[in-house]
Amino acid sequence: MTDEELEVIIQHAAQEGAKQALIEIGLFDQDAYDDVKELRSLLDNWRDTKQTVGQTVTRIFTTAILTALAVGIYMGWGPKT
Repeated sequence: MTDEELEVIIQHAAQEGAKQALIEIGLFDQDAYDDVKELRSLLDNWRDTKQTVGQTVTRIFTTAILTALAVGIYMGWGPKT
């Protein structure tokens, strides 16, 4: 068996294995490309949402601390009764 024949056999086995793997996970029909694109889009949106939520929580926490400090300063320096 020559190297070229072996390469052809390996390529064919790899293609058949990939086809079987796609069939097993349900990505074998004409909509598979769109399904993968949609999944990638959902994943990108999820990552963006996580980042936005993290930034929002940080801003709320920072605003709460600064507000507490401002109230504390006002109470300490404000009018004495």
